[in-house]
Amino acid sequence: MRQPSVIARRVAAASVSLVVAAGAAACGPEDNDAKASGGDSAPQKGGTLTVLNSEPQTDFDPARLYTSGGGNVPSLVFRTLTTRNRENGAAGAKVVPDLATDTGRPNKDATVWTYTLKKGLKYEDGTPITSADIKYGIERSFAPELSGGAPYLRDWLTGAADYQGPYKDKKGLSAIGTPDERTIVFHLNKPEGEFPYLATQTQFTPVPKAKDTGTKYESHPVSSGPYKVVSNDNDGEHLVLARNTHWSAATDEERKAYPDKIDVRSGLDSSVINQRLSASQGADAAAVTTDTNLGPAELAKVSGDKALAARVGTGHFGYTNYLAFNPTVKPFDDPKVRQAISYAIDRSSVVNAAGGSALAEAATTFLPDQKSFGYTPYDPFPAGTSGNAAKAKELLAQAGHKNGLSITLTHSNSKDFETSPEIATAVQDALKKAGITVKLQGLEDNGYRDKIHSVKTEPGFFLAHWGADWPSGGPFLAPIFDGRQIVKDGSNFNSGLLDDKSVNTEIDAINKLTDLDAAAERWGALDRKIGEKALVVPLFHPVYKRLYGEDVKNVVISDWTGVLDISQVAVK
Repeated sequence: MRQPSVIARRVAAASVSLVVAAGAAACGPEDNDAKASGGDSAPQKGGTLTVLNSEPQTDFDPARLYTSGGGNVPSLVFRTLTTRNRENGAAGAKVVPDLATDTGRPNKDATVWTYTLKKGLKYEDGTPITSADIKYGIERSFAPELSGGAPYLRDWLTGAADYQGPYKDKKGLSAIGTPDERTIVFHLNKPEGEFPYLATQTQFTPVPKAKDTGTKYESHPVSSGPYKVVSNDNDGEHLVLARNTHWSAATDEERKAYPDKIDVRSGLDSSVINQRLSASQGADAAAVTTDTNLGPAELAKVSGDKALAARVGTGHFGYTNYLAFNPTVKPFDDPKVRQAISYAIDRSSVVNAAGGSALAEAATTFLPDQKSFGYTPYDPFPAGTSGNAAKAKELLAQAGHKNGLSITLTHSNSKDFETSPEIATAVQDALKKAGITVKLQGLEDNGYRDKIHSVKTEPGFFLAHWGADWPSGGPFLAPIFDGRQIVKDGSNFNSGLLDDKSVNTEIDAINKLTDLDAAAERWGALDRKIGEKALVVPLFHPVYKRLYGEDVKNVVISDWTGVLDISQVAVK
């Protein structure tokens, strides 16, 4: 993960309230299938599902999308070698086959992965999908003019670091072999036990070379999924999907494809979206949102209405909000100062600033509270719910600051960020009790990101957040704590500048594991080891609370995405 800034931007763009993304265990409105499905009647095929979103579904090209983007809309059109399991909660955090017959067959050291395509796979025009199409789809994602997708393939595939895509390099990637029409083989430059997770990303979508129109492909990409693009207006502002009659449910166990039509309308104000879903009139009765949360005031109103409360889906996503230290900046070079701040934090006030316990869950671990990440409960600096000012003062005295300390906290001025002024003020108030005076430095969003992600300008103390590309500890811990991912002349996310040989070695050892449960345990143990270094202070994991229309049935919200899965929804 060399460019995690894209992750932060994509995840942050998914929010229109104080809470952006989320992280722990997901479920529908109730923890039972009948109520979570939006009614007792069985879902039926037919009708039109309306999607009301704030962010437009831009760059609708599998090469340019970051993961499945856009609240699951792309996965209706683009199938990949593997995909997420479309079930509620923790069961939905598993990777399962999609176009492939299994999740991949590794060689002994997980440097070679082989996949076999299912029989009978077809595009929207009825032509067969081949392994060469998947290879070509991956290769075009390397073209500079189609940038925006995840960077893993460039890092992981042998000899791919300088590849510029098939428009400039006709030879293609030798690291991807296609010995026959149904077999594709990937050669990696290092062991990667989580390759099945990577194969869920849209870069693994098949693209027929003869139909590739370069940068214009996004207006009508060739569908391999249950729906095809009918129209795409204003770069995803209004996207209409209809059934792909050549898609076969016999080859796709994950997507239910109940509605006949999907009508995606974006660029809407968040309050308007929630008002329309609440009223549930006309077409809005069969509407959902995949990117608009209920804010604190809206949630309070909805909670007081039993009928509305029954139409709120709750979801969690692998995401953590935290305080970051730069130990090259005084006084944060002293571990005792960092520990003192860790003890002083009042998580209850931070949670309240984030909208309350319904919208944020207090965190003491960097990894989210999900089994798939390897979550291991620990608290190296136990401060209770309201902070331990006495312990913080004791440590400050040991560090030579018996009369207190003055520091600066950098944050974003954006109201849509979890790094907002409200969160910063809650931190400021908590540290004041421990004799720490905090000056707040609020920056506009772009300036904030540029400052905190540059080694040259990174402040000593700032608010940060991180979301995972897939539900595992790997894409969560490595970009933030692997010393080899420190970027000195670009976007850097290892804010603590940690370059610990034992941490780096353990990351490599876990990456070799193809037993994902065993790997999860190791990620959890590593999280605890790193946590004791006090390079970050975990604050909270945000929570999604989202309305859906009264005619919507079969609501499924997994721990993988934390948002309603529109591939499962029925409207009749």
